[in-house]
Amino acid sequence: MRILYIIAYDITDMKRLGQVRYFLKGYSTGGQKSVYECFLERDELKFIISKLKRLINPNEDRVHIFRIDGRSKVITLGIAVPPADPDYFYIG
Repeated sequence: MRILYIIAYDITDMKRLGQVRYFLKGYSTGGQKSVYECFLERDELKFIISKLKRLINPNEDRVHIFRIDGRSKVITLGIAVPPADPDYFYIG
C-alpha cells in the first residue's frame, strides 16, 4: 500500500543539493523547489531514508519526512493541484 509522504530538505552544499534533488525526483509525483510529494511503499521509504543518510552531511543539512494521513482534507490555492497516486511511475 502506498502512503503519501512530504519530503522537505535544506541542503547547504550545491553538489549535495543536486544529488538529493535528482534522487528524490525519481520518487516524486509533485512538489516544488525543496519539497516533494512522494507516494511510497514501506520498502521504498526505508531505501530513501538509507540513501539520504549517505547523501547528506548530518552536521550541515536537514531532511524532514512527513507522513500524510490520506483522510485529511487537502486545501489547494492558485494553480496547485491535490497530490494523486499515479497508476505508474516513469523513471528515466
